[in-house]
Amino acid sequence: MQLPRIQSLPKFPLVNHQRRASTAGSRLCVFLTSYLSIFFLLISLLFVSSSLAQAEEAEGNPYLTQLIGQAVQSQLANEREWHLLLHYRTNILGGYLSEQDDPGFFLSPDGKTDPQAELNATLTQFFSDELVGRSKQPAQCAFVARYAWLRERLRFDGTHLPTIACERFERWFADFEAQSITLIFPSAFMNNPASMFGHTLLRVDQKGQTEQTRILAYTINYAADVPPDSGLAYPIRGIFGGYRGYFSTIPYYLKVQEYRDIENRDIWEYRLNFTDQQVRRLLMHAWELGNAYFDYFFFKENCAYHLLALIEYADPTLHLTDQFFLWTVPVDTVRLLVAQPGLVSNIAYRPSRSTLIRRKRERLPPQENALLSRVIEEEATTTSDAWGLLPATRQAFVLDVASDYFRYKSETNEAATAYKERNRTLLMARSELRIPSENLPVAPYTQRPELGHKTSRAQMGAGWRNHDSYEEFVVRAASQDLLDPEIGYPPNSQLELASLSVRHYTRADQFRLERATLANLLSLSPIDSLFAAPSWKINVGMQTVRHHDCRLCSNGVINGGIGAAVESHWLKREVYFAFAEGEANYSRAYEERHRIGGGGTVGLLADLTDHWKVMATGTYLKYALGEQSDDIRWFVGSRYALAQNWALRLEYNHRDHDNDLVLSVQAFF
Repeated sequence: MQLPRIQSLPKFPLVNHQRRASTAGSRLCVFLTSYLSIFFLLISLLFVSSSLAQAEEAEGNPYLTQLIGQAVQSQLANEREWHLLLHYRTNILGGYLSEQDDPGFFLSPDGKTDPQAELNATLTQFFSDELVGRSKQPAQCAFVARYAWLRERLRFDGTHLPTIACERFERWFADFEAQSITLIFPSAFMNNPASMFGHTLLRVDQKGQTEQTRILAYTINYAADVPPDSGLAYPIRGIFGGYRGYFSTIPYYLKVQEYRDIENRDIWEYRLNFTDQQVRRLLMHAWELGNAYFDYFFFKENCAYHLLALIEYADPTLHLTDQFFLWTVPVDTVRLLVAQPGLVSNIAYRPSRSTLIRRKRERLPPQENALLSRVIEEEATTTSDAWGLLPATRQAFVLDVASDYFRYKSETNEAATAYKERNRTLLMARSELRIPSENLPVAPYTQRPELGHKTSRAQMGAGWRNHDSYEEFVVRAASQDLLDPEIGYPPNSQLELASLSVRHYTRADQFRLERATLANLLSLSPIDSLFAAPSWKINVGMQTVRHHDCRLCSNGVINGGIGAAVESHWLKREVYFAFAEGEANYSRAYEERHRIGGGGTVGLLADLTDHWKVMATGTYLKYALGEQSDDIRWFVGSRYALAQNWALRLEYNHRDHDNDLVLSVQAFF
């Protein structure tokens, strides 16, 4: 088949030594060259047409041209407030990249990376009633904060740029009746992976509300949209941005029910000292963010991070998100806000249901405590002779504690209906006493989160191991182990992530990675007559072991266990615990390079003083798969807190024929 010839394009003559090339090949070269020329010509024409169209649009609206010129001359696209509105961050090459990931949030195709192009497109769209964004509104209404800021800076002329009535936003804003903003921090909850570091949200306090009625206010919450059947994919997708995060407004009483009553989390409330204008700015930008989504990253762009961005726009003099580069821990954001001069005006505490019950039980003498247990177990107790000997005020108090317990069980137990019926019967007996309930102050078991140590930790130490001395450096990303000071953290809990230990052995003159911890989690839940939650632990990482002829061998570890704990107060406070556990090891030190087995651990954790804590554990494991062997371990550790972010620690580890003693100084940062 002969290729068509294009007469309008010049032919490229062949050089003499190429005359032996086939005629078909020559025609193919001419054909491809011609078509490429036409292609690039069409692209050029399209670009020129687009430029002419933009020029015609600007000429057709001279006021828009004037506004864009003013914005460029004033360099508004480089100002901090514009970057806050669009969530721009500078990248390593000096350009910009918005953390916002919803294409509908941008009015320019290049808006995610070009602040000036987005500003120009935004001004252009303000002249249109075209519906934009996920909320399908005119740009003036979908992006009310952008419009308000640009109107203020460029002094819009209403005769040339009429203001569009934004009824949906005005109704939404009016429903808040907003007077102030409060940051809410539900404490960490070890039994939910998403809540192990705590959570933050904002409450919009209404005019005329009291401390008793604030529970009826609305909150601004940011969370990942996670399907109910996510299973094991949840932590992986959550870490690597596999979910979308959305802002939402939720009644505060629903969040209190979730955190305080169901998950047993104490709640701390930090009132922010914002003016009326700052409150309005925050709500306007929250309205805009409700029109889009971010990719949710569990460790970085999480609830705490994006709430800080909202607070920054309310008061642009604050520089909050810049403080967090690799990860954002909610308690660190609370600590940062409290550190801002004059920002936090008041701090309130809302105890969890279990804290309330435990504190009330502490006010019961042994006889009344025994009656409380009987009231919970048997409805007929309130008609017994022993019950009749109690004064009416004490009967009322015991019944109040029992009612709190039934309400707690109805929120957290599958047999909710049965507990609600029991509570209804008990409340009928309580109503016959006609005595008002005591309004008792409830003290938390742990102090405010910002009073605790910082989440990251570094330590320097020196030690002795099997006739050789060493120096050690350890760094941990987050956030707490059983020996660390508990102030501001959930008691009896351990949450260690991304920890590395490097040692230099003196005699061998050798540096080596001693330990690497991916995750080491442990939760001790002391059991008593009313509460019986299990304790659990899991550890994934690497450690150095001495085994057979291998004196320093890397050993991969996966360990998990389920157990129980009890608490006493013989000295100050002691927690006794026991675990049944399984473990898998991988190392060249073992036959077949692995071993898998199970066994148990018993231990004691004790507070000797407010600053001094000790722990001792003993473990026996029998490995039945891979290399068949036994492992007996002992650990004794002591920590003394020198200051809020400084501690001194002494630890002894015994494992088979391996003995390790180390003294170190720890600094939290």
